[in-house]
Amino acid sequence: MKVEQLFTGCLAEMAYYIHSNGEAAIIDPLRETEPYLEMAKADGAKIKYIFLTHFHADFVSGQVDLAKATGATIVFGPNAEAEYDLHQGTDGEEFKIGAIKITLLHTPGHTMESSSYLITDENGNTPYVCTGDCLFIGDVGRPDLAVKSGTLTQADLAGHLFDSLRNKIMTLPDDIIVYPNHGAGSACGKNMSSETFDTLGNQKKTNYALRADMTKEEFIDEVTTGLKPPPQYFGNNVRMNKGINTSIDDILHRGATPIDADTFKEMSEQKDILVIDTRSKEIYAEEGTVPGAWYIGVDGNFAPYVGALVKDINQKIIFIAEGGREHEVVTRFSRVGYDNTLGYLRGGMHAWKAAGHEFDQIGSISAIQFANRLKEGSMEIPMDVRKETEYQSEHVVGVGNFPLDTIHANFAEINADKEYFLHCATGYRSLIAASIFQANGVAKVTDVRGGFEDIKDSGAELTDYVCPTTLL
Repeated sequence: MKVEQLFTGCLAEMAYYIHSNGEAAIIDPLRETEPYLEMAKADGAKIKYIFLTHFHADFVSGQVDLAKATGATIVFGPNAEAEYDLHQGTDGEEFKIGAIKITLLHTPGHTMESSSYLITDENGNTPYVCTGDCLFIGDVGRPDLAVKSGTLTQADLAGHLFDSLRNKIMTLPDDIIVYPNHGAGSACGKNMSSETFDTLGNQKKTNYALRADMTKEEFIDEVTTGLKPPPQYFGNNVRMNKGINTSIDDILHRGATPIDADTFKEMSEQKDILVIDTRSKEIYAEEGTVPGAWYIGVDGNFAPYVGALVKDINQKIIFIAEGGREHEVVTRFSRVGYDNTLGYLRGGMHAWKAAGHEFDQIGSISAIQFANRLKEGSMEIPMDVRKETEYQSEHVVGVGNFPLDTIHANFAEINADKEYFLHCATGYRSLIAASIFQANGVAKVTDVRGGFEDIKDSGAELTDYVCPTTLL
């Protein structure tokens, strides 16, 4: 038996490949099918089942394309309904994969169809359980994504989650390995660990939600307190995961179309087309970009920030990429449902400048320069674009908080005639924010290189309580 965890850092997502005696199964596949097909081919195996723990909200899963390519059966838990053929499993139902079996455990709470999958090996042992978004390492799934007006509240879902954990998961052996669907960085939970697996026994000791003496009421209060609104693209991804979408191959073929500099310029000036620069932050800062472009670097948390910041899932997008990474960029757009990529700038910024076109560039200063100017009072508006929770834990005295996650909702507070100095934790999010400032008419915006991590060593005065000054 082979059980392999496939981690995708951008989404903090884990899919699973399971093989036994020439048959294979995939749990929670990403949209691109090629990696799974190649793994099965290498093992001389036929993919028999595609198991889904639930209808995902934070990425578009690949069950339909993968089933079409392999003839595999798509399996969901009870209550699952979709536009494509699927097997709606029942609690306790067993599925044979070669010499092993996989048992569906209905574990509602994150969503009502949510299910976990218990893996039993050739000797009858149960070494692994894939818990989806029911149980994470250090946390549990948020119970608000499947709320239905008038019928199902987040408290109802949290109650179901409590029962699922106590009756289905915590009764398993303490030495069983818990394989979740997400890790730290995902918005599907509140406080996930950076670890991607753990024993159930250790989770019983360390995971707040599995405390042995916790009452149901305490659990509901714990998991519902402090929940931030889910990213705006989550609902769109759920709808896509219940439907039949454009083939990933067709999306890649269209999206990776090279566009010459003159045509790219004409397209970039159309109001219904958004330009996104996906290069490294160093290259972006050094070479500049197409006027009006947003920066969202493919080497950072690309897909979640595309989903959080680009409001229209059908937005027409053209992009700038480092040479050879065009297909990767289109793939990563499509992972969160942004399928309307129309092509990329052929030859990049070198071709753009050779054609004589103007370009934008974000100014920058070092953390030490930032600290010195702050002390001197020679900085008009310094601004921290990290999340509110990060800011509250520690920040620079005299610097207000303007989270990137809510930049569009709060942009009316920005005065285009002022000069802004932006920092985040490491310099990724501040460049995104600076590019959006610039694209929206703020001419004087400067990025602080290295972000808060470097600022902490710069001599700037820090505080661990919330500064009441917003400085907007």
